Amino acid sequence: MSGADDAASRIQRLRRQIERHNFLYYVKNEPEISDGEFDALMAELRRLERERPDLLTPDSPTQKVGGQPIEEFQSAEHIVPMLSMDNTYNEEELREFHGRVMRLLGEDSPPAYVVEPKIDGVAINLIYREGSLSRAITRGNGQVGDDVTHNARTVRNLPLRLHAGEEGAPEDLAGSTIEIRGEIHMPFEAFRRLNAEREKEGRNLLANPRNATAGSLKLLDPTVAARRRLRIFTYEVGGVEGIAVPDSHWETLRLLRALGCPTNPSVERCEDLDGALRACAYWEEHHGELDYPVDGLVIKVDSRSQRARLGATSKAPRYMIAYKFGANRQMSVVRDIRVQVGKTGQITPVALLEPVQLSGTTVSRASLHNFDEIQRKDVRIGDHVLVEKAGEIIPQVVSVSKELRTGSEKEFPRPVRCPVCGEPVQQDPGGVYLRCVNPRCPAQRKERIRHFGSRGAMDIEGLGESLVEQLVQREMVSGYADLYALRKEDVAALERMAEKSAQNLMDGIEASKERGLDRLLFAMGIPNVGSHMAEVLAEHFGSMDAFVQADIEALEAIPEVGPIVGRAIMEFLHGVSTREAIEKLKRAGVSMVSQRLAREENPNIAGRSFVVTGTLARCSRDEIEQLIESLGGRATSSVSGNTDYLIAGENAGSKLDRARELGVPVLTEDEFETLREEGRVSPTS
Repeated sequence: MSGADDAASRIQRLRRQIERHNFLYYVKNEPEISDGEFDALMAELRRLERERPDLLTPDSPTQKVGGQPIEEFQSAEHIVPMLSMDNTYNEEELREFHGRVMRLLGEDSPPAYVVEPKIDGVAINLIYREGSLSRAITRGNGQVGDDVTHNARTVRNLPLRLHAGEEGAPEDLAGSTIEIRGEIHMPFEAFRRLNAEREKEGRNLLANPRNATAGSLKLLDPTVAARRRLRIFTYEVGGVEGIAVPDSHWETLRLLRALGCPTNPSVERCEDLDGALRACAYWEEHHGELDYPVDGLVIKVDSRSQRARLGATSKAPRYMIAYKFGANRQMSVVRDIRVQVGKTGQITPVALLEPVQLSGTTVSRASLHNFDEIQRKDVRIGDHVLVEKAGEIIPQVVSVSKELRTGSEKEFPRPVRCPVCGEPVQQDPGGVYLRCVNPRCPAQRKERIRHFGSRGAMDIEGLGESLVEQLVQREMVSGYADLYALRKEDVAALERMAEKSAQNLMDGIEASKERGLDRLLFAMGIPNVGSHMAEVLAEHFGSMDAFVQADIEALEAIPEVGPIVGRAIMEFLHGVSTREAIEKLKRAGVSMVSQRLAREENPNIAGRSFVVTGTLARCSRDEIEQLIESLGGRATSSVSGNTDYLIAGENAGSKLDRARELGVPVLTEDEFETLREEGRVSPTS
């Protein structure tokens, strides 16, 4: 077999393996390998596809990281129209729906129902031809929507190829076409992380996960969408050719899972209306426990043949209805309006409220976003306002009850000076945000120092908010670089500090010197540079010296750096205070090279995969795994055909048996040292 044939064969095997492991992880919830092993398979496939771009296909698992940006969105037509749904809000209206169904079906044909959480995301129509994803189309007007295939491919649990031959799935998908309907959404944790990144970058926060999902699918650059951690649940089949679809919707969901499409595990089949009502009552009480946004339930007749008899109106099917939960809203009173100054100088108004209970938490503050928003809603101190947290992470003021005004309410003026330093504020060009442009503003300095020491940045233990407040107020630091010049005795003399606390801070500052270039770039608070962009820049330039010498052309040559980010970086780097801070950090001994370049790769270890098992004599398993990683190797948790060596101590157990079964070489600790130092070894059989 030729080298070209070897590559093609290996690529096909890798794709099948990765598709299978995605199926086991996302659909069956039965993973067989660790995340590290999965990442290794993906890395090998990406490498082979780079070497053989002629073998790259749109349904390859590597396409989930995003392809090239598009110029604009194109419209696309659904095979079968995507109709809307009628809504109901209580038990009485749901019984009326059931009564209409019974009149059309007849008293002798009572239906079973399927009850599904109604996810608050973006409805999507996935068209698969011969098992491969051909198009992903938003609902649009029901007939035509936007083709968002380039972004849908980046949804981690959305299959780019359907599974044939799985239990319950067709053996062969040749000649088939199937529309699969689903809801793309952003889990709450992904939404929190996205807003945290935006806050650190000085960008406006997104209001709720649904808006974030819709915005992600409408991005022109799929590499950005790939970082948004979107997910999908599929729930229905539209047009279909070449595949038999069961009469039961419940069984259709089983077919979707067999094809590799994730379905919602909280779906329930109910034999009658009473069962559906019990499901509604349960989820009305417990929907807040789900880790994704829902705004109700969908109640569907189970039988497709009964659905055909029921038909549809011009806008909605008669066989299903949405049961909407009451929004989690409460009336409160605006006690005061304060402004916050962020690390980039952005000024954000915040309403201080009479405390209310929302989603099981006490809410006493709500973001007002910006001063244009205050003016648009006409929010005043003393107003009765409707506060919402219906699936949203950030409480917000929805509206003002102006009919409850007494005349004592006070308007909040748009500030013309920074409330902290007193310097004039400016409005962002073309934007709605006010900004303090005084780089020595104490509020900005505190926020920049706090961000510098935060967990995702330099992770300085003991550098809490109250300590930062004292350090800035007493002028012990004027910026984050001054942290490395602090003396233990000076810190110990501060309020609520002592010898031990001061020593912990000194230890934390010292440990932070080895975080690496990516963490340092993120910690410095460069505008528009979040944690991911910092990693991209660190990997591309390798060192701080190379980074600060880059010009705008060098920055924009990086695929993920556009003109806006490039200009923001250049302005930041050319600032006198930035150059001074970098020099201080250098003198303090802070590492300014990429961790990837900093590690001393060993050619005898680099690129090889190791599994460690049993009790070792000279070090712990964690320590030897860290050593392997530092030398450029991969330490994985389970033995597979891709494992290069097993390092076995006493009581090795089943992993040793598995290695012998697969023919994986087994090393003792001494043999690993020989391999590391000399590049050769006679492994134990």
